[in-house]
Amino acid sequence: MSEQNNAAAQDRPELRKAMQEIVDAGFAGVQLRVNDELGEWVGSAGVSQLGRTAKPPTDGHFRVGSVTKTFVATVVLQLVAEGRLGLEDLVADHLPEFRLDRRITVRMLLQHTSGLFNFTGEFSKDGSVEPGVVAGWGKEWVVDLQHATYRPEELVRGALAKSARFEPGTAWSYSNTNYVLVRLLIEQVTGRSLPEETHRLILGPLGLTGTLLPETREDIPEPHAHGYFGYDDAGQWKVVDTTRFNPSWVSAAGDMISTSRDLHTFFSALNSGNLISTELLAEMRVADPTVGYGLGVFVEELDGGGTVLHHNGGFWGWGAMMYSTPDGAKTLTGSLTSGDVEMDLPTMAGTFEKVKQTLVKAVFA
Repeated sequence: MSEQNNAAAQDRPELRKAMQEIVDAGFAGVQLRVNDELGEWVGSAGVSQLGRTAKPPTDGHFRVGSVTKTFVATVVLQLVAEGRLGLEDLVADHLPEFRLDRRITVRMLLQHTSGLFNFTGEFSKDGSVEPGVVAGWGKEWVVDLQHATYRPEELVRGALAKSARFEPGTAWSYSNTNYVLVRLLIEQVTGRSLPEETHRLILGPLGLTGTLLPETREDIPEPHAHGYFGYDDAGQWKVVDTTRFNPSWVSAAGDMISTSRDLHTFFSALNSGNLISTELLAEMRVADPTVGYGLGVFVEELDGGGTVLHHNGGFWGWGAMMYSTPDGAKTLTGSLTSGDVEMDLPTMAGTFEKVKQTLVKAVFA
């Protein structure tokens, strides 16, 4: 890299401005990593912990939420390459104990076209919510869920007790149930746990030492920022530290912990063809037209031209971002933590979406 490019990589005012906008919007802190033609840039803003002044660590661990799905989908595609699975396999043939609709295929699970009820609850267009298997929008979430242990089979059976949303393969609807079933599918065909297979196929080969699937473990490896959850309690806004959390309530749909460096390494390797073949990468990017969702990844056409691949994630108190150009040459990865600003779930989700778009424009426009 030339000295001029190296200097530019260290001075990115548009990224610093975007990070400050995130903090000003009410988030406690943010850490970002950008890899592009200017080199690597890292930065953070806000605070690592409420009541203190230290910034979030730029090499910190964080809960990545649904970014987990891209890792899980990649494991499945690697098993397809090994001949262990087929994308058109009927899931019921591999997991007969759940008596699934025999039209549901592996591809449908990965693409959210199975129609299965979402065990974390279903949001309707009119704003109403049909509760899921796990509790969770206010005080009861902190009391009942933070230290509870759920088995993957328990989450799946609870979801299957609800009516399907549509006939398999006829529509699209994001359902965490799909990826818990994928976890059980991986474990059934390999005879090994999902963490073991993820390490064999991704973490080990890429040297991702900052990434783990914690199962029921509540702690996050150091260093890390703190995540917070706020809720209304009899008219009073209360905020609790949710850094320690048993993630078994979401299982393979969103339990992973990682770092911005590991997410960059993984997503760059995936999109540059170093984890799966060109043919399987093409399959991964065949997107459902509803929202542009492929197999564990969103395919988004930018307004100014060009394409980005991404998957973001949320875990109460945390938000994670993972973006890449199709060739893996340019990536944006990072994490947000919520703070003590009074902000309900829909407002927080909307704010998160706005700041993500601000960052994407700054990096990929």
